[in-house]
Amino acid sequence: MQKFIDAVAKDLAAHRGRSLVVAGDAQPAEVHALAHAMNQALGNVGQTVVYTDPVEAAPVDQLESLRDLVADMSAGKVDLLIILGGNPVYTAPPDLHFADALGKVQLRVHLSLYDDETSALCHWQVPEAHFLEAWSDARAFDGTVSIVQPLIAPLYGGKSAHEVIATLGDRPERAAYEIVREFHKVDSKDDGNWRRWLHDGIVPNTAYAPRTVNSRQSTVDSPQSTASPQPPATGFEIAFRNDPCVLDGRFANNGWLQELPKPITKLTWDNAVFVNPATAAKLAGTNTPAFQGGEHGQIVSDVVEIAVAGRTIRGALFPVAGHPDECATVHLGYGRTRAGRVGNGAGFDANALRASNALWAVGGVLIRKTGDRYPLACTQYHHLMEGRGLIRSVTRDEYVRDPKSIREGDETPPRTITLYPDYQYEGYKWGMAIDVNACIGCNACVVGCQAENNIPVVGKEQVLRGREMHWIRLDTYYRGAAENPETYFQPVPCMQCENAPCEVVCPVGATVHSHEGLNDMVYNRCVGTRYCSNNCPYKVRRFNFLLYQDWNTPSLKLARNPDVTVRSRGVMEKCTYCVQRINKAKIDTEKEDRRIKDGEIQTACQQACPADAIVFGDLNDPNSRVAQLQKEERNYSLLGELNTRPRTTYLGAIRNVNPELGE
Repeated sequence: MQKFIDAVAKDLAAHRGRSLVVAGDAQPAEVHALAHAMNQALGNVGQTVVYTDPVEAAPVDQLESLRDLVADMSAGKVDLLIILGGNPVYTAPPDLHFADALGKVQLRVHLSLYDDETSALCHWQVPEAHFLEAWSDARAFDGTVSIVQPLIAPLYGGKSAHEVIATLGDRPERAAYEIVREFHKVDSKDDGNWRRWLHDGIVPNTAYAPRTVNSRQSTVDSPQSTASPQPPATGFEIAFRNDPCVLDGRFANNGWLQELPKPITKLTWDNAVFVNPATAAKLAGTNTPAFQGGEHGQIVSDVVEIAVAGRTIRGALFPVAGHPDECATVHLGYGRTRAGRVGNGAGFDANALRASNALWAVGGVLIRKTGDRYPLACTQYHHLMEGRGLIRSVTRDEYVRDPKSIREGDETPPRTITLYPDYQYEGYKWGMAIDVNACIGCNACVVGCQAENNIPVVGKEQVLRGREMHWIRLDTYYRGAAENPETYFQPVPCMQCENAPCEVVCPVGATVHSHEGLNDMVYNRCVGTRYCSNNCPYKVRRFNFLLYQDWNTPSLKLARNPDVTVRSRGVMEKCTYCVQRINKAKIDTEKEDRRIKDGEIQTACQQACPADAIVFGDLNDPNSRVAQLQKEERNYSLLGELNTRPRTTYLGAIRNVNPELGE
């Protein structure tokens, strides 16, 4: 550890004014104070970090405020309580006894999107308008104001927080639109400004001015803090984190997010007790492994009991490479009892272990094996392609010495060795480049594709059978020791092969090659032989086994993209490079008698990617980004030795290794 600290300190000192020290959200005040002091000492203030006034006019200690509220409710001092959003009965630390105190309030009103655990204990539930149905406003971190405008009118008569608060004033009839305009002092003379704010998305000149801030030495040495107490020397430490998909449980009833594989673990429909492999083996004992692969790649894991300060929960054990030893991580947001048909009963409630003085970590925890086993739906073990040079990675020094080193071992056959016709693309030739170096494994591309292409949710039982329907998957790969491995992520959509193995085996011509290079699917022809899926080395085709679609619920009809076919069971489906977006752009540009410009079309996965790791465009345009990327030395074809000639290619990873630390 000292070797690592010395190397980092030397790096930071060598990059004064160009470095940045960041403390995590869950870190105590002492760590944040030290981070600010380090940024100041390094000359980063005003360069890589800027201070402004807080967005809230008078920031409060929310936990202390909640304690005061519970005390007042318990003492019978609260006659009327209006809860705007949130679900404190579920999310508040158990030691506050929020639910018990709430029962002593004479009149309880909850504005909420869902009939949740808090709504069940309230006299009135006011249906909340979704943020896409309501007028509002917001401030960015730098203070810039934005006007939030609705896309549609409320579907079910929902009300916004503005309108609920207005009912307590002298003008209860005001709509949210009027409230927001009045707050920003917009009258009929200012309609031009108002429309410009709505068009631009921001109100100009509303950002807070940067402030000059200096750290006091006393603050760094002994800051006042409500941090979690130091964990005892014995037992495990448990870290609590919001779930990467359902957050604190507010999205538990969203099937897209429940079925979205979580980053790194690829777990769906559950949370788990994450530990490193050595700790998992220790907890499991010597007789049975903590983690067993079952049929269709499903995982059957040990159930453990976690106990601390008289509070206990049970959850499935999940080994994660690179996790610290002798500690565990559990995600919040599961174990809901009133989360709707989708979220009820999924996972376990990790909130039950938290305390108000240990919100994000607690020590002295006992973890013991119960003897029970539990199936986990994890997609990492579906559609396996390991062992064939899928991820290419070299160090920066290796790449500088020999840029071709990243493609070492490529055995792509010559273009003349093929039985396929040599396709000529007179117009467009669509292609994609995916940068493994940039991908952070967040799975935003997966859910973006699902939303765009009307991909159904199949449920945990079907995922356990390996039948998830996502058209793009994100594989996680490790290299090195399990204690501290290198981690790589690889999005895998349809490769849109020139020599497509799927096309030649379809007996009914349901998968065909287009004149622009797409491997098109003709759903009306497909009879579900699944020959194409068997012949696809990339395993990116999905078969619609059951009738997953709900054809009758009105709100679900509105959630579908009208430009994309809604498939029924019995057909194969897969990525199409968002052909509906391609065709829309072609129609628009043909009206203007011009070619599609580079960047004018973005696929759903590309649009959703926060790291700009996915680039799509026309390979016939030598100046397009995708064409330029595919000319780079880092570019390689996945399983290129099979001579499929995919038009989706990858850019290898380059690791910037500190020479003082080595590999």
